[in-house]
Amino acid sequence: MLNDDFHALYAYNRWADRKILDVCRNLTPAQYIAEPVPGWTSVRASIVHIAIVTNGWLRGLAGDEIGEVPTEDELPTVDDALRLLKEADLALDRILSTFTPEQLATPVTMRRRTRTATLPPWAVLRHVANHSTYHRGQVASKLKRLGVEPPATDLVFWALEQYPQQG
Repeated sequence: MLNDDFHALYAYNRWADRKILDVCRNLTPAQYIAEPVPGWTSVRASIVHIAIVTNGWLRGLAGDEIGEVPTEDELPTVDDALRLLKEADLALDRILSTFTPEQLATPVTMRRRTRTATLPPWAVLRHVANHSTYHRGQVASKLKRLGVEPPATDLVFWALEQYPQQG
């Protein structure tokens, strides 16, 4: 049952990430790296942050060796961020169906060069989706400041697409 919940949560998360990335592809390179308001980071900074964090946590949970974390400048395009998200998707797809309820509740230790975290997988999985949602909201605000209409990425809009709606 919990695995089904996580499958749905990550189907939604992938859908929402792709919706925001599709709109970001319409930005000019100058818009993608611009501060939409003085003191705000760029759309690219937020997109890259989502991709790096998602990739790090999910691949770490899968036991993958992560290596060096790329910098924002090393991920200059939307497709570069999407590449990291696809790596994270592959890692999650390998492990998600294998988790038992006991495994989801049992803390595991994940190590990176500068950080170690011991958490149960359920917390990591919910954190990553929540983190992405938070930063997609920031991207939506930045897009509006740049004069671009952000997509609707609330979970309910994904759910409405999943179930036939009456007239």
